[in-house]
Amino acid sequence: MPHKHNAARRHHIGKMKFKVTNWAEYETGLRRRGSLTLWITPEALSGWAAPRRKTRGGQPLYSDVAIETTLTLGMVFGLRLRQSEGLLSSVLDIMRLDLPVPDHTTLSRRARTWKPSARSNDRQNVPGEPIHVLVDSTGLKIYGAGQWLEEKHGTKSRRGWRKLHLAVDADSGEIIAHSLTDQETGDASQLQALLDQIDDEIGQLTADGAYDGDPSYDAVLRHSADARVVIPPRSNAVVRPTAQACCQRDDHITSMQIDGRLKWQASTGYGKRALAETAMGRYKGVIGPRLRARSFLAQQTEAAIGVTILNRMRACGRPKSVRCQASAGATK
Repeated sequence: MPHKHNAARRHHIGKMKFKVTNWAEYETGLRRRGSLTLWITPEALSGWAAPRRKTRGGQPLYSDVAIETTLTLGMVFGLRLRQSEGLLSSVLDIMRLDLPVPDHTTLSRRARTWKPSARSNDRQNVPGEPIHVLVDSTGLKIYGAGQWLEEKHGTKSRRGWRKLHLAVDADSGEIIAHSLTDQETGDASQLQALLDQIDDEIGQLTADGAYDGDPSYDAVLRHSADARVVIPPRSNAVVRPTAQACCQRDDHITSMQIDGRLKWQASTGYGKRALAETAMGRYKGVIGPRLRARSFLAQQTEAAIGVTILNRMRACGRPKSVRCQASAGATK
């Protein structure tokens, strides 16, 4: 290629290097993630069986806690429903607990109606302090014929995918809100659904250009009136003649016209949006890039449990890295 012939004479920019300052603590947390130790609280044992209902029909045998525990173990170890049932049975036998284990058919059926259980708030941010929220989305594959069939035989692919929308705390890396939609849903349409899951005051919300528009600014300002919204406007955006509710967008347009896009990114802290992509990479690397459930309701349950697993792993240990100073002549 032409650009390769001039590679020797180009000015090379050295890759930024970072050093982990809490390596001992982070290494301990990584080992804890692989621990097979399983704790079942007395509250979970007492609530393992579903409460009896007074309406007609069959009585449920397992509570949502039992369903969630079995599905969580299966996702952590990458097991199917039958193998998840067998794993929990062996664990309960080792712990000498006489508890019934949900079978795979019950897990498949109850995953469509599962509701998250109440959890204690283990957020690491200071109570009452505004948070910096990063919003982005990614695609997850689902069951269906793949691209190989289309390329090999020329048939139309039936492959579909879902969109996982995430809201990440920029300081702690915790996923504080999520939603799963079909592939046709726009990113900006899910911003209000993500904001409804956030109880803390928002100091700044950062998103990419897919969220640009008045509805996004209005939704954030309704949630937190003093929030700063950092969304890059489209390239052909112009400043409106009259001051409206989304005046922050006009400020971004003016700043880009005067200083350029790169200086605008540095001044607004837009570069932190990469942490949202890092969270999506963790999801695909740990949980997987594919949804195993067939029905859409069960897929939403699978995504919700996957987000919970990632937050639990993050709580075990998180690296604290600082940028290393480049030595003289490193970029020559």
